[in-house]
Amino acid sequence: MVSMDHVAHKILAYIPYVLVLIDMRYEGVKCGRDGSVDNHMEMGKKLLAAGQLADALSHFHAAVDGDPKNYMAYYRRATVFLAMGKSKSALPDLSRVIELKPDFTSARLQRGNLLLKQGKLDEAESDFKKVLRSNPSDKEEKEAQNQLTKSDEIQRLVAQARHSFDSRDYVTAATQLDAIIETCVWDVTSREMRAECFIQMGEMGKAISDLKAASKLKNDNTQAFYKLSTIYYNLGDHEMSLNEVRECLKLDPDHKQCYSHYKQVKKLNKQIQSAEELIQEQRYEDAVSKYEAVMKTEPNVHHFTLLAKQRICHALTQGQQASRAISVCSEVLQSDPENVNVLKDRAEAYLQEEQYEEAIKDYETAGKHSENDRQIKEGLERAQRLLKQSQKRDYYKILGVKRTAQKKEIIKAYRKLAQQWHPDNFQDPEEKKRAEKKFIDIAQAKEVLTDPEMRTKFDHGEDPMDPESQQSHHQHFHGGFHGFQGFNPFGSGPFNFKFNFN
Repeated sequence: MVSMDHVAHKILAYIPYVLVLIDMRYEGVKCGRDGSVDNHMEMGKKLLAAGQLADALSHFHAAVDGDPKNYMAYYRRATVFLAMGKSKSALPDLSRVIELKPDFTSARLQRGNLLLKQGKLDEAESDFKKVLRSNPSDKEEKEAQNQLTKSDEIQRLVAQARHSFDSRDYVTAATQLDAIIETCVWDVTSREMRAECFIQMGEMGKAISDLKAASKLKNDNTQAFYKLSTIYYNLGDHEMSLNEVRECLKLDPDHKQCYSHYKQVKKLNKQIQSAEELIQEQRYEDAVSKYEAVMKTEPNVHHFTLLAKQRICHALTQGQQASRAISVCSEVLQSDPENVNVLKDRAEAYLQEEQYEEAIKDYETAGKHSENDRQIKEGLERAQRLLKQSQKRDYYKILGVKRTAQKKEIIKAYRKLAQQWHPDNFQDPEEKKRAEKKFIDIAQAKEVLTDPEMRTKFDHGEDPMDPESQQSHHQHFHGGFHGFQGFNPFGSGPFNFKFNFN
């Protein structure tokens, strides 16, 4: 239930807005009738008080257009710009106010504060000093004096930071610039210098943050976009690199550095996209070739080499080229031992090579770095089942074929072994008994591996012929080898009816 106090509070909160809207309707008729500057000023003030900044701005625009020498119209508009966070737009209006009315202390103090935030220290100090000489109020005098003291301190820090930077003491310079930017938040020069310090210190994330701010604070800042693009490129982020260099070329299509870099990034980006499309199309060998081309296009950036090898590892695993996959995956893991995707790919390759214990190790390592990954959990369970299965009966080993063998290979291997181990070939009772058991194993292996459903179960660690599920199957064999009486694929001896080789 909503309390009555809460409802009453909500209604009271909206009353000022309702009153303003009512007043606006009345005043709007007046503005529409005579269009006077005073009416626009009054409406702008009311809308500003109600928090309707865009509408207030429209009225102050009209007031300025109606009377270009009305300093209060500029001052009010500057106030709205500041409330909207548009300090760049507010500054010219404040300058126009001071031009029209040089003794307007509040405007000069506000302009000084904006100039200080922009790092224009000499201009800011000039404004603060003029405020102190213009018979200000106690509050204005105190603020101007404090800001002047702060500006003097920042002037000293700027000199120190420049000296530290020129001496290549980037850590000290960055600390000094931190203190400067804390006050001069819109100072492009300080941010660009600090970004360079961070680059030299290897703190690329912080450098990116400063350069992004610099690209917004300064119009046509092509150099900031170029630096951003090169940082992203060296971090292996080809897509972000391409985005930033395009911003540079929007500002200056003939920018030599940006255009040259753009061609390189675009080529690399196209190759990577093409390689990923090939993987999606399951054209794994072509994808491997394309990623090898990526490494040739950019041999000097380690991140791209690592990315290419990581995706080659994946493509080879998916393409059932386990031996090559393990080699490439292992190269990546030497540089990036916690790479979960590569650990999963190598684990899968180990499974293909029937190296179950190695696969289990990789899945367990991957699980430590990605606890909720369902693929890791399922892969680990499968590897554990296959390891347990391998310690019992392995139909692939019985026929001597790989897990990736096609049906034709399986039937060919079966025929050869069936002929070799057919009980009719053995006269000694013990040898015949051993051959009978072997022959049954061979027949069962062929039955499981040529039946898609049974083979899938076996590949996932389940034995379709295990004792728990074999009862119905044993009815087919009538227990032991006796069910094979007359069961001769070669049509001779006592096993004389046809065996299905299909």
